[in-house]
Amino acid sequence: MKYKLKQKQNQRITRITESTLVVGADIAKKVHVARAVDFRGIELGKDCVFHNDQEGLSKLATWMKELGQAHGKTNIVFGIEPTGHYWFPLAAYLQEQQQIQVVVVNPHHVNKTKELEDNSQTKSDYKDAKVIADLIRNGKYSEPKLPTKEYAELRILMNLREKVSASLTQVKGRISNWFDRFFPEYACVFKKWEGKASLMTMRAFPMPADIVGKGARDVLVHWKTEVKRGVGIKRAEKLVAAATASIGLTEGSMAARVELSTLLGQYDLFSSQLEEIMDKVLEILEHIPGTKEMLTVPGVGAITVAGFLAEIGDLNNYDHGQQIIRLAGLNLKENSSGKRKGKTGISKRGRSRLRALLFRAVMPMVAKNEEFKTLHKHYTTRSQNPLKKKQSIIALCGKLIRVLHTLGTKQREYSAIDVMGPVRQFQIQQEAA
Repeated sequence: MKYKLKQKQNQRITRITESTLVVGADIAKKVHVARAVDFRGIELGKDCVFHNDQEGLSKLATWMKELGQAHGKTNIVFGIEPTGHYWFPLAAYLQEQQQIQVVVVNPHHVNKTKELEDNSQTKSDYKDAKVIADLIRNGKYSEPKLPTKEYAELRILMNLREKVSASLTQVKGRISNWFDRFFPEYACVFKKWEGKASLMTMRAFPMPADIVGKGARDVLVHWKTEVKRGVGIKRAEKLVAAATASIGLTEGSMAARVELSTLLGQYDLFSSQLEEIMDKVLEILEHIPGTKEMLTVPGVGAITVAGFLAEIGDLNNYDHGQQIIRLAGLNLKENSSGKRKGKTGISKRGRSRLRALLFRAVMPMVAKNEEFKTLHKHYTTRSQNPLKKKQSIIALCGKLIRVLHTLGTKQREYSAIDVMGPVRQFQIQQEAA
């Protein structure tokens, strides 16, 4: 693997030739700065300051092409540091309309090499643009895979789903807070307030006094208008008894009713938005080859597959699963020097959302998926180099990536035998014997 990385690094360096104009740009919200160098690092021309609009992007493209012609450069490589989201329209414009290659450099590399420019900790847009250009000419860059077509739709929808889901979680917490203040005994009657009968109660009789005033019989009659099973007179009597003995606040009851009504409105809105988003996500998944096979993995659902594809894009862009493991920042790192061997961990230099998605997916799989459950037990109990539980989960995240990559690219269904493999099966059998 180290040889392959070195080979790829060499390939990037050889792409920067005497005929290449290397441009580095510091991206901001409104005003960007670009500087250009040749393959030896000699700065060419003056810097270009341009705005984040049509006129500014046209100015940048014209500046690069004129500078290239003036210095005999036939190839342009434009690089940025992918912090924030302001660079997306710029990259799309240069690639699609100007046919200019866009590359990205690691923000950590930019931060750590700033002092090499002028032996100072000073930070400025002009300095960062030059540092980025120098990193590119030294081959310290990667080519971004911007999502297109269905994958672009998926990324937007899954990012939106995450935000709406976070808002829904906040609203649920606020509703629980409301009950703690005005009706703390409610949980004794309805363990989960999101049930149909519970929501009907919250909308029609929000305060304990409202429930006491109606009585058990009227509360039951109201429930039966929509809920036919699961609630009866005993539940209604229990609710009235809890309301009668409630220690909840009684002052500000009018405002409390308004607050709960508002929170329930937000709850309904975010819940319906989540359903609408997932309906569209499922539609898109039907048109992506390989998703049907990926969904045959026990414990893997549509949210996991959609989130996975939203983060990595087309699976056919990756030769093997290890590339995706590095993209997720799940590749191992080690701090060693001489005879000292430090602890091994994951690099976390990658997509944090992808790591979180995989971790959330694997957690239930070690309990429900027989193969992952067996592997988890093997990793944590083997005689040589046993892993801690969290380390095992991380290792299984990499395993899940390889499984999904294989199923998605080869379009074949999940096989328990293939997941375990003959070597691993033999090891587990030996340990069980």
